[in-house]
Amino acid sequence: MPLPRPARRGTRAPLPAALCGAAVLSQVAYPLLRGRALHRATTASVALFAGAALTDLACRTAPRAAAAALLAAGGTGLAAEVVGTRTGRPFGPYRYAGTLGPQVADVPVVVPLAWTMLAVPSVHLGRILAQAVPGPRLRRAATAGAAAWTLASWDLFLDPQMTAAGHWRFDNPTPALPGVPGIPLSNYAGWLLVSLLMTAALDRVLPPDRADASPAVPATLLGWTWLGSALGNAVFFRRPVVAAYGGAAMGLTVAPYLWRLRRRRG
Repeated sequence: MPLPRPARRGTRAPLPAALCGAAVLSQVAYPLLRGRALHRATTASVALFAGAALTDLACRTAPRAAAAALLAAGGTGLAAEVVGTRTGRPFGPYRYAGTLGPQVADVPVVVPLAWTMLAVPSVHLGRILAQAVPGPRLRRAATAGAAAWTLASWDLFLDPQMTAAGHWRFDNPTPALPGVPGIPLSNYAGWLLVSLLMTAALDRVLPPDRADASPAVPATLLGWTWLGSALGNAVFFRRPVVAAYGGAAMGLTVAPYLWRLRRRRG
């Protein structure tokens, strides 16, 4: 996919917004689908979501930033998954079912894209929340910390949904969070560790936003993931405990991020 040129002041880049809307619509359809149609919608939504995040990043910063983000986040995610499926560390022993399309080293290609799709907007969130932190080192640490928490808290929604759909399973899913069987606590700890490494790397390699850049796409992607996942689990998937865990954890960073963006707009 050719990367879009950064939009000039006062203009909007249509491709990231179109991909963002398509990603949201594809996820809205989840409760209506079953079997192979649901599997295809899952991989399509990841590709659209990642495409929206990366093309928007290119517009907000520089075209080369999208390639750097894909290498840093996708490469870190792939490495973590390859190590994880072979050694059980740091997530706990697990295996993929072969329902998510083509694989590389026994890891579905869509999985590194899934890490990338939320890691990129999470770094934007981290930078916004860390703006008032004094000193570059503390600011980088705060950025990575907030971004990593956001990315890892998304897994409170993701793993229950994907294990219920049969895309992967854990060999030893205990101890688990109360009310969320099938996923060991080690998985969430592993997610936080990998997320911290990934977001710290992204913050290092990605340039800052242009002065006139719009945060609409990362705000929409993060806001939808937070509120849409909570609503979907509470109402459509009948997993109110998952909705409560994920909604509370992800809301700790996404809610103040959205509030600060709203205040910045005036």
